[in-house]
Order: sequence, then C-alpha cells, then structure tokens
Amino acid sequence: MTAGSGILPLVESKSIIICCGSGGAGKTTTSAAIALAGAEAGRNTCVVTIDPARRLADSLGLEQLENTPKEIKGDWPGKLSAVMLDAKGTFDDLVRRYSGDSEQAGRILSNRLYRNLTSALAGTQEYMAAEKLYELHESGTFDLVVVDTPPTRNALDFLDAPRRLTHFLENRVFRLLLMPTRASLKALTMAAHALLRTVSKVAGAEIVDDAVAFFRAFEGMEEGFRDRARRVEQLLEDEGTAFLLVAAPRRDSVDEAHFFADRLAEAHQPVAALVVNRLHPRFGGGAPGLGRYAGSASEGVSELSREEAATALEALRRNWEELEVVAEREEGFVESIKSKIDGTLVRVPFLEQDVHDLGGLSLVARHLTGR
Repeated sequence: MTAGSGILPLVESKSIIICCGSGGAGKTTTSAAIALAGAEAGRNTCVVTIDPARRLADSLGLEQLENTPKEIKGDWPGKLSAVMLDAKGTFDDLVRRYSGDSEQAGRILSNRLYRNLTSALAGTQEYMAAEKLYELHESGTFDLVVVDTPPTRNALDFLDAPRRLTHFLENRVFRLLLMPTRASLKALTMAAHALLRTVSKVAGAEIVDDAVAFFRAFEGMEEGFRDRARRVEQLLEDEGTAFLLVAAPRRDSVDEAHFFADRLAEAHQPVAALVVNRLHPRFGGGAPGLGRYAGSASEGVSELSREEAATALEALRRNWEELEVVAEREEGFVESIKSKIDGTLVRVPFLEQDVHDLGGLSLVARHLTGR
C-alpha cells in the first residue's frame, strides 16, 4: 500500500469512483470532497448519492437535490454537479425507454404491481442506482462520476444488482409469464400453480391478475433491460472505474472494511484507495512531565496560585496520555486493514468542526489529494 501520496492520480485519471464503507465513516463527505477535487482539477464532475438522507445536500450547502444533475457554482476551473437518486423516477425512465410505444409504457406505469415493485422490491433501489451511474457516464457530460453508496453490505447489493436482474430476466417462470396469452400459465410447473393459488387466497385474485397483467405488458422489453444490465455490469468492471474504501478508526468500521475488501478481491476488483477519516493526532514520545513547569507557567498569572497551576497542568498531562492511547489504538486499526489494500492510504485528521459547506469540503479535498 502506498501511503501519503493522496488520491489526486485517481481524481485526474478515472471516470468513475465508487465510495464504499460503513455508516458513520464519513463516506458522503468523502464522496462530495472527491467530486470537488475533480472540479478543482479542471474536470466536469458529478457526485450521486443513493442514501435518501440529506447529508450530501447539506455538505454542498444546498436546500435539496433531485434525480437530475444540479450544478453547484464555485471558483474552480472545472464543473461540479450533484444528484440524489430517485429510484422510481429512474425506473419509470427505463420503462419509457424500452417500451414499444407510449401505450405499453402507460400500461406498465399504471399497473399496481409495478408501483409496488418500484418502492418495495428488494434490490430495486440498488439496481436503479447502478442504472443512474450508467446514465450519467454514458451521457458524455461528465469526466468523472463519484458514487456515494449506502453502508457496506447494501453497497454490495448495488454492485451485484445488474447480475441479479439478468438472472431474474432469464428465469424460466418469468419467461413463461411473458408469453402472450394467459393460457401459457398451463405450462407452469405444479409448484408455480400452487404458489399462484396460495397468493390468490392470501392476497386476493386481484394481486395475481395484476402480476399477470404486468408481465404481459412487459413483453418485448426484457431484452433491452437484459442488455442494459450487462452493460452496467461491464462498466463496474471497467479499468476506468475505481473502488475507494472509506473507514473510521473504529472496530466496527474496520471490520466492515475487511469484509468489503475481501468481497472485492473475490470479484477481482481491487480497492484503489483506503481513506481513514477522523484520526486523532499523534504527538510522538511520552507525555512530558508538565508538573515541573508549574512554577514558571504560573509566573505573571495572578489568577492562579502555584498549586492551581500545578493541578491544571497535571490534568493536561493526563489528557495528553489519553489522547496518545486513543491515537495508538486507531493506528492499530489502520495497520490491521492496510495490509489488505494494494492502493493508496489517505489519512484525514479529526477536524475542528463538522463539514457542512463548500469551505469544509475544500479542506477535506486538500487532505485527500495531498495538497
């Protein structure tokens, strides 16, 4: 692992940077700061968040974000835009794109099962996030797209979503349901018939009718969705895509980082950089014997007696020692994970205040890029 060189080479050369990590590790702030660093490097960048929380908008100093890129004005040679994923809106756009005509699109968009699928089906949000990434990249508008993923295990859903959709579209039951007449249900297995009867009894015949209507309306569109999913999967594996792991110097966050690094290694997608946020400073050496300075420190300070100054300095010494213990423990966490990463190690110190505007993001960007 390379330490101290910063991620400026990634910012300047990659077309996609996907930020992954546990919740509370500073991933959203890191994503926004990387995008800002790209704009400062003269690139046209866009940061997109999957997390519906307002943290990205807050850190960019915006009231809200939408499903289409919104440019943030600033004094930099490039451009900076941001997107908040709207999974349903993105899914609706895909349906309109791959339907044969507006009538077919209307049947799907008004179908009750479809409306439920876009809000409740596991994996829908993650796939739509991958689709949004593909859309932004393929638009040709942006040199760099930075993706702020959900906490780690959900981020893995994001990476696996295109493959899962492809498998679903190739499933035999799904393909049978796409046949043009309801008589095709006779071709289903007995188990499928039993499942439909059970669903009909429990949820009502309307649910089954909605499902059949949805699959019929979807006829002819599956190939477009399948091809798109494959292209999204290829984009995630492209050499222009870099995975950046964000961790906090805590046991739970480091454990998540280990888990994610292992999964990426299994997928032959190496971690290009590890960012460790909110590290406490290390002062070096043991805590000084501050007590012996009590006499000189109290000279000219009429408000404190020698005894009071000595007490205050002793408290300072103990605080110093506690900080050293914390910093040493955090360094142990860093050592435990960095051996698994072939890329760059970047340390971001514990800042004096939370990042909630472009000034704070610019400070983080300077730490990330080594500037």
